[in-house]
Amino acid sequence: MAEPLRSTQDLADPALYIDRELSQLDFFRRVLEEAQDPANPLLERVKFLSIVSSNLAEFFMVRVSGLKQQIEAGVSEVTVTGLSPSAQLAMVRTAAQDLMLDARACMRGLLPLLEEEGIRIVPYASLQGERKATVDRYYEQVVFPVLTPLAVDPGRPFPHISNMSLNLALVIRDPAGEEKFARVKLPSTLPRLLAVPAGEGEEPREDFVWLDQVVAANLGSLFPGMRVVQSFPFRVTRDAEVSIQELEAEDLLETIERGVRQRRFGRVVRVTVDQDMPASIRNLLSENLEIDRQDVYTLEPPLGMSDIMQLHGIDRPDLKDPPFVPVTPAAFQEPEGNIFAAVRREDILLHHPYDSFAPVVEFLDRAARDPAVLAIKQTLYRVGRNSPVVEALLEAARNGKQVAVLVELKARFDEESNIEWARALEREGVHVVYGLLGLKTHSKLALVVRQEGDRIRRYVHLSTGNYNVVTAQQYTDLGLFTCDDDVGADASDVFNYLTGYSDKRDYRKFLVAPINLRRRLESLVRREMEHQRTAGTGHLIFKVNALVDRPMIQLLYEASQAGVKIDLIVRGMCCLRPQVPGVSETIHVTSIVGRFLEHSRIFWFHNGGKEEVYLGSADLMMRNLDRRVEILFPVTSPRLVRELRDEVLAACLADTVKARIMTPDGTYVRAAAMAGEKPFDSQAELIRTRRIAGGG
Repeated sequence: MAEPLRSTQDLADPALYIDRELSQLDFFRRVLEEAQDPANPLLERVKFLSIVSSNLAEFFMVRVSGLKQQIEAGVSEVTVTGLSPSAQLAMVRTAAQDLMLDARACMRGLLPLLEEEGIRIVPYASLQGERKATVDRYYEQVVFPVLTPLAVDPGRPFPHISNMSLNLALVIRDPAGEEKFARVKLPSTLPRLLAVPAGEGEEPREDFVWLDQVVAANLGSLFPGMRVVQSFPFRVTRDAEVSIQELEAEDLLETIERGVRQRRFGRVVRVTVDQDMPASIRNLLSENLEIDRQDVYTLEPPLGMSDIMQLHGIDRPDLKDPPFVPVTPAAFQEPEGNIFAAVRREDILLHHPYDSFAPVVEFLDRAARDPAVLAIKQTLYRVGRNSPVVEALLEAARNGKQVAVLVELKARFDEESNIEWARALEREGVHVVYGLLGLKTHSKLALVVRQEGDRIRRYVHLSTGNYNVVTAQQYTDLGLFTCDDDVGADASDVFNYLTGYSDKRDYRKFLVAPINLRRRLESLVRREMEHQRTAGTGHLIFKVNALVDRPMIQLLYEASQAGVKIDLIVRGMCCLRPQVPGVSETIHVTSIVGRFLEHSRIFWFHNGGKEEVYLGSADLMMRNLDRRVEILFPVTSPRLVRELRDEVLAACLADTVKARIMTPDGTYVRAAAMAGEKPFDSQAELIRTRRIAGGG
């Protein structure tokens, strides 16, 4: 536990801040808690365990690699917490190692529970008879043809080990008794867990065996005439940041394509090895992969634990969260299905995944076919592989609409998919742009321009989340349909800013980064400080994914010192310390980790009783406020403002099941129902209330 914090008026004091990297690892630990929680269905616990492994891999690829680059560049500047990059890296290594070990302990605890439910991961060595023969035939027919043994000797140098690949390090003895090193890469194109048929007379069950064990047991087929003395799995994680020299790139798209192709060749930042691997092989790997031995992590198998997500695909609904059908709001249930008429009547708010994403797709589909629609403009950040949203834009172009799309090629780990869609859109004559120099476009915005009699009307959809039908079922996000004239005009101005040349500094209703979002948000916080000073009514509620930005944290400290009540719902990183005497006594921080990934951003201001609410894509991070194109948009309908306050924010703040409360020392404790109160799960409650509203 950290040293007790002293009361201080110096808001730059490093003791008032939590390290960003350690805060992110703390979030991963909260995800791990969901895997450890026996109240969760068994296969959902497996899913959370897989997510922890995936999150850690990305963390090493992006954040740890960044720290190592700073160290190599000789950066000595300390962070807001007073840590140098070297000190950060040392603390990160320890925290990450602890998390990996705890994840393995969780896996050990889950395996017997899975076995009780007829789901087993069995050792290859335990297979006998027809069961072993079936697996061996699969190896001979499917696995063996795609394996490539790579020897290491004076004529064949140490091979390149690609990012996230699972490998076997081998010691081979030739007929003369000389020992040699070799490497075999396990094919990522095949399932990591191979299904094993039930034995004769056995009850049907879901049995699996690890692919690496099958390959290890059959290595003799790859090295005929040799003896495989030892084999040990290892996994490599490389720097995955794509370095884009935009000022030197004539064509940004081609630069991104080159970066994606080169990603697997980034510098090694982590190697995980089997606990039984001898020091001689570890040293050989460290030397040839050019990695500090501190970055070699010794773990019990399985390595690459994210692959256990495969078990979540087993058809066992009794071991998963109860299914539910998202509701289609009444406004979109009219027989004629005229979505434009519905939006003309009133602004419509969708809360995914509780509300269906289908109206968003229908909005674009109808616009693509409607003869009255003249143009469609949209930003695309992460849309996925099979995207009905992009298909609607392609159809619109084929139907002669003017279609302009900003495809963000720098959407981390989605670059390849976005490149493919960008090419497809360009082939259909869509105006495709790739963003502004030096800025990632993160805003979620769709604009439909429609001829209605003698006037032009603009219909706008704005969202906190991506136009992705898959994540819309997994993330909590908010989307607004409106044909408000000022919002439509602002949307047009944003697209002109993105596709052309514009130095517009004022917007009617939007808060736009990097133009005016930070300044306007700061002024709204200071307005609450003034309300507190004059009437004692200052109150704000922010729901975000991350709170990292130092100036914004200092402003919230100032607001707290002024007496403003501040409720922060921060899913992930939070570098602010709440409830520090004299500094943040009125600040409360809640983190919710549950069935769905909390992804919506909501900024609510009491404003002396004249409430204002903004939604958008921006977190309270420097990159969102200063280095990205972001939009916060107002919700002006009093009915929708009440819905956001009383149903969404109130539910999050009342959660006693999936909520964790941040303490002044940066640790989190589970929220708990007060004596006599029924436990309250905000996400389950929103499912229940939507089902009632939808008549389900």
